[in-house]
Amino acid sequence: MELQDPKMNGALPADALGYRQEREGFLPSHPPAPGRKPIEFMDFEGKTSFGMSVFNLSNAIMGSGILGLAYAMAHTGVLFFLALLLCIAFLSSYSIHLLLTCAGVVGIRAYEQLGQRALGPAGKVVVAAVICLHNVGAMSSYLFIIKSELPLVIGTFLDMDPEGGWFLKGNLLIIIVSVLIILPLALMRHLGYLGYTSGLSLTCMLFFLISVIYKKFQLGCPVGLNETEVESKNPTAFPIQGLNRSCEAHMFTVDSQMFYTVPIMAFAFVCHPEVLPIYTELCRPSKHRMQAVANVSIGAMFCMYGLTATFGYLTFYNSVEAEMLHMYSQQDLLILCVRLAVLLAVTLTVPVVLFPIRRALQQLFFPSRDFSWPRHVAIALILLVLVNVLVICVPTIRDIFGVIGSTSAPSLIFILPSIFYLRIVPTEVEPLYSWPKIQALCFGLLGVLFMAISLGFMFANWATGQSPVSGH
Repeated sequence: MELQDPKMNGALPADALGYRQEREGFLPSHPPAPGRKPIEFMDFEGKTSFGMSVFNLSNAIMGSGILGLAYAMAHTGVLFFLALLLCIAFLSSYSIHLLLTCAGVVGIRAYEQLGQRALGPAGKVVVAAVICLHNVGAMSSYLFIIKSELPLVIGTFLDMDPEGGWFLKGNLLIIIVSVLIILPLALMRHLGYLGYTSGLSLTCMLFFLISVIYKKFQLGCPVGLNETEVESKNPTAFPIQGLNRSCEAHMFTVDSQMFYTVPIMAFAFVCHPEVLPIYTELCRPSKHRMQAVANVSIGAMFCMYGLTATFGYLTFYNSVEAEMLHMYSQQDLLILCVRLAVLLAVTLTVPVVLFPIRRALQQLFFPSRDFSWPRHVAIALILLVLVNVLVICVPTIRDIFGVIGSTSAPSLIFILPSIFYLRIVPTEVEPLYSWPKIQALCFGLLGVLFMAISLGFMFANWATGQSPVSGH
């Protein structure tokens, strides 16, 4: 069956008219064409408010890499860093635009189903695998932070040796945190319910930002003075070589470390596995409304990233380390509270990251099944047990997921959205050689370039025995 488009002479296929309707901000509501599978809408009405959706998406964007952004600025320069971060924010917004456009054309709000529509059954498997690997890697990264940092924070608060008590063992603490905090939140049926915890997580990171700004004015220019104010427990741990003792900020910097930090910055706004689940639960969903959620979230994170990097860099200048919190005195009560707030923020991010994995597994193995609480709970339990076992038993798991992240992140941000757009948006509306599709093609090629650069530098790090800057 063909439908008439009043803006064009002649008839358009259902997908093409769906594209027209989506361009106007509405999801297509036409019946499926004969012989086609019905359009897959969700069986419940979205009830999550605009604000809660912004909290959830912002929490998904924000990663542990925020602690290393000052280091990235030290090796790129203030203006170059901010310009690059702004470009990456615009590219991420454009990537979400491609995803939402494709979702509107076919009426599907599941990343895996878009893969199937664009590339067939193999596409569905590939997309589900990429989402699972990327988010399991993110979960393992967050749990590693809890495992390494929480014993130090608790030990300092209690004035105890972190190795002294059984309750300060990192492996035990991540199990306790997983059971008491992460699991109950991961058992929520809908992602929208996590809006409140996401708001708390963002509040913790806002406290971190305010503390960084306060410390800048409190410490003045510590790198040119006696370093007693910023030294750690081990005085020799403070980096002496390469200090910028004049406390001058560089606007543009080019050095070897810049080529390590730029690819990491390219993945600073990874949130794409969470976009469509949040879209599904958004109250009064439309492409324009969800794009506004994405733009507000990306804009807020751009401001937080930019301010954190700028004031962190202007505090320590060229001497800043990849883990910025290690630069401050470990006995400072404010910094201890900041570290605890960062740990809480990281913990509350894990359930948000887990939701897309469970959704991908359900789409892959139970695509036509109704909701089941036993299956819902079982998947969450299995995922948490798996990640805990990996973090506890496999010391090199961060290196393994570093490679996975270098391939999955550019795939989710650049490559897959561009492929979806090229394959799903009908040629009757956007010919293959039209400017929007040429843009999408160039966007995908940029993703391939970032993937090659990230993998190249990661293997170079391994060959030289250096440690890359931690990212999302």
